[in-house]
Amino acid sequence: MTVVGLAFAALSTVAIGVYGVRLARTTSDFLVASRSVGPRWNAAAISGEYLSAASFLGVAGLIAKYGADALWYPVGFTVGYVGLLLFVAAPLRRSGAYTVPDFAEFRLGAPWLRTLAMIVVAVICTLYLVPQFQGAGLTLQILLGVPSWVGAVVVCAIVVGNVAGGGMRSITFVQAFQYWLKLTAVAVPALVLCAHFAGSGGALGSPAPPTVDERTTIDITTDVIVQVPELERATVTGTVDGREVAGPVILAPGDHELGSGSQLVLEAGAAVPVVSGAPADGQAWLTPGGGFGGDHSLYQVYSLIIATFLGTMGLPHVLVRFYTNPDGRTARATSLAVIGLLGVFYLFPIVLGAFARLYVPELLITGTSDAAVLLLPGSVLSGWAGQLIAALVAAGAIAAFLSTSSGLVVSIAGVVSTDVLHGRVRDFRFAAVLAGVVPLLLSLASAQADLSRTVGLVFAVAASTLCPLLVLGIWWRGLTAIGAAAGLLAGGVSATGAATIAVLGGLDRGRITGWPAAILGYPAAVSVPLAFVTMIVVSRLTKSRVPADVARILTRLHAPERTGMGVDRMTDLSNERRDEVD
Repeated sequence: MTVVGLAFAALSTVAIGVYGVRLARTTSDFLVASRSVGPRWNAAAISGEYLSAASFLGVAGLIAKYGADALWYPVGFTVGYVGLLLFVAAPLRRSGAYTVPDFAEFRLGAPWLRTLAMIVVAVICTLYLVPQFQGAGLTLQILLGVPSWVGAVVVCAIVVGNVAGGGMRSITFVQAFQYWLKLTAVAVPALVLCAHFAGSGGALGSPAPPTVDERTTIDITTDVIVQVPELERATVTGTVDGREVAGPVILAPGDHELGSGSQLVLEAGAAVPVVSGAPADGQAWLTPGGGFGGDHSLYQVYSLIIATFLGTMGLPHVLVRFYTNPDGRTARATSLAVIGLLGVFYLFPIVLGAFARLYVPELLITGTSDAAVLLLPGSVLSGWAGQLIAALVAAGAIAAFLSTSSGLVVSIAGVVSTDVLHGRVRDFRFAAVLAGVVPLLLSLASAQADLSRTVGLVFAVAASTLCPLLVLGIWWRGLTAIGAAAGLLAGGVSATGAATIAVLGGLDRGRITGWPAAILGYPAAVSVPLAFVTMIVVSRLTKSRVPADVARILTRLHAPERTGMGVDRMTDLSNERRDEVD
């Protein structure tokens, strides 16, 4: 049944993509769907693209692990569109640009800044693609028992095929369909589990630690530090605190390190050790202020809020969607619709995260809480009902990987084909293959972390680079090209460096502690102000470099469409460069 769900999601994606390929003819079709996508259709496509593996799997896993503080993830992912609606969506569309680097050149008149912005876009999208491919590998490994690289390769192949075949025109249809598939796949299990929970008389928020209802064997797939709230008897085959064991052990209260490849057996009724730093009992899980592990919980929460609230305004695969609207008014309508669609969706991962702590608490010890949504149906429901819902969840999970990865690959292919190559359809297709293969190789070579944690770091990079460029570029006449470049470098280097260290595993394994661990794990509270301040200060120091036509440019960005001031840039992409598709 699970195979049927996976096959349905994959084949539907390919079939709808093939339909879109028939409509893609010009370079403008490949880049921005010829700016002909209406607000309701575009809102569904944006929501399908935006709801990645981090939303479908990661949010529920983090809520199961960290409780109340993890609610800031879905809140931030949604509220970010309010800022996008208020400050960016309509002016960005009125600029007539095709990509964020194109906007940077249009606003500040510096071709070299366009190149720098192109590099930033490629880095953000590549970092975002890595957890998508890793999540696909984890999903197929759990559901089918295949090696983790298989899922990553399959998703990459489908995405590159769709993008190279029809570009933005093709994936618009795919992503709109995938939003509704993902919503169904997350809503049905949540509602069924709510009914089961109400009938069973269960309770959340118990002062006792989570326990297993039956004898449970847990495979430790990566080195993990867990905390034991009380004296625990268990059977372990593998490594505990650096020593090899094979049999019954007594785990004293405190932190213990379990080595990769170990196997832990808990008897029925045993308390489940949880990942170090996570709430150990139900009351602590329901109480905000505990953070996400570490010594500086309040800093972590506020830094996460900054990253998610502002990061949306800097995500290239989201921004490029607003170029597909006919005008600024429809761009605003699209943003408003997206807020509603995301708000409805995120209700259900929150519910599933709460149930995961109750019904699959063993995931709290492995560190792979992203699997909660996948394992919940089979853990609670038996027979054909459990299998059917599990198949639906599997289809939604694959749709999440495919839709987000498609938007990211389009974003990379768009900037590479127009800024590095010659901007032809064949250049776009070559760039699409490159945009898929490089992140795939990185995903296979890097350590896997919680999906939402990894994506949160990418949001921090976006909030520290493209967000200040767009906000200041749209709303401040004093921005200069040198100031913008200085801010991009300051914010980009600091946030990307922190994300790289975090993803490489130094934080989760306890190698870095204290304030360095807090800042590296959640860099936005430092890197975002640094980027804004650097752009403003350097622009003030180079105010003689403010573009002479800044008044005309800002008028074009903010004047209503009916004044007739807005004209699309690079119109030759849709007219003169009309490369017919074979």
